[in-house]
Amino acid sequence: MMMLRQQVSGRRSFLAGGMALTCSMFTACARSSHDQFSAVDRLVRDAIRDGQAPGAVVAIGHDEQIVHRYVYGHQALVPRKEHMTWETHFDMASLTKPTMTALAVMQLVEKGQLHLDDPVTRYLPAFGTNGKSSITLRLLLTHYSGLPPDLPLEDAWNGKVEAVRRVITSPLANPPAEKFVYSDINFITLGLIVEKISGLPLNDYVSKNILSPLGMAQSGYLPEASLTPIIAPTQYDENGTLLRGVVHDPTARRMGGVAGHAGLFSDAHDMCLYAQALLDRLAGRPSTFPLKRETLALMVTPQQPAGKTDLRGLGWDISTHYSSPRGDLFSRHSFGHTGFTGTSLWIDPDSNSYVLILTNRVHPSGGHSVVKLRHDIATEAARDLGLTSHT
Repeated sequence: MMMLRQQVSGRRSFLAGGMALTCSMFTACARSSHDQFSAVDRLVRDAIRDGQAPGAVVAIGHDEQIVHRYVYGHQALVPRKEHMTWETHFDMASLTKPTMTALAVMQLVEKGQLHLDDPVTRYLPAFGTNGKSSITLRLLLTHYSGLPPDLPLEDAWNGKVEAVRRVITSPLANPPAEKFVYSDINFITLGLIVEKISGLPLNDYVSKNILSPLGMAQSGYLPEASLTPIIAPTQYDENGTLLRGVVHDPTARRMGGVAGHAGLFSDAHDMCLYAQALLDRLAGRPSTFPLKRETLALMVTPQQPAGKTDLRGLGWDISTHYSSPRGDLFSRHSFGHTGFTGTSLWIDPDSNSYVLILTNRVHPSGGHSVVKLRHDIATEAARDLGLTSHT
């Protein structure tokens, strides 16, 4: 995380001054009219006070700008309370999948180095064991591969080499292309393919080809210890150690902190940069998004097998039982993703809008669900933006 080093000293001295930006537990940070998003803010306050998460950072983008920012609660409750700030870094969990890994795959597709309908065995020949020879990259990206949700964690395996072995030898849970089953193994596999084709470790590939072009200087994998004060902790691991700056996902942790399905750390500023650049590229406006418009359009439109009703793009969720962050009003062309730690991003090109919600809802001991909160915030945000119905 080379770029992170450049800004750490200034941030640390700022924090040491005892100020929590201009947004503390009791103040909103907004670029909106006085009460336009008051319902969103109230939802956040009520959720934090009810214990659904220690704190939250919410950003609403519309018409090429951040129209509302709200920061409330705490980034840490133990061993001592620390106020949440706009600059708090979060373990993005599965938001890593569409924003980094799927984008990396599509960059290589765009260069002709990968092909969506090629079998995985073209790139990882040993992968075809146990009936997996017909699985394609497209099936991995849409979660129709037939693979089970995760690698077994019951035994105390450790290390990337063992993870690769388990991916290669994994059995199927369903026949390929038959059923939508959200699977971390899909994106672990895609991460391995990116590494093999590019010749770079996944974190180095992402830094060079995604984060740097987008100017996401506060994002990356394996954050340095100097960043710990501005990272929201998640929960205690199996040894009783509080995870802070160490990836929460147990499989990614066993793999060394870098994997195709999880591992990215980022903040609201950088994720807003990402969302806006994506919207700009889709709309044909000037953009730093590192993909052509037509390639990006493939990622955010339905790409699941013919006749299937669970709609998935290439990495992005469109309409499945995971789509509650759409709320009731954003369009049917909108898309997004969530992260287990309590993160989510939902993007609506029809209204030129996005809603980013960052929490560490698993802190300190597993936490509570924020599924309803995501839905309700999106609904109120869309209503406050003047949307009245799905389009």
